[in-house]
Amino acid sequence: MNRFSFLSLVAVLALSAACSSKPKPNPAMATEIEDAFKQRWIAKRMNELSQAGVTDPRDARRQATEEFKQRYEYTNAAKKADPVGTGSLP
Repeated sequence: MNRFSFLSLVAVLALSAACSSKPKPNPAMATEIEDAFKQRWIAKRMNELSQAGVTDPRDARRQATEEFKQRYEYTNAAKKADPVGTGSLP
């Protein structure tokens, strides 16, 4: 009887050990989501600013980026530099 109990316990432990290891979530997923949100929000705000009368798209992007940084300062995306706004255009 003890031998059967021991073998049953070993079989259960061997089969259940692999099931407990779940795949770990991708840590970069949150950063990707924040960056995509930042791009969408800035594009939406630039559209609103251009409808409100801001004629230069560079000024609209700069203002939208500043507003995003103030409004969503707790996100990592707000702390990053704007890759589009850093270049110098003629």
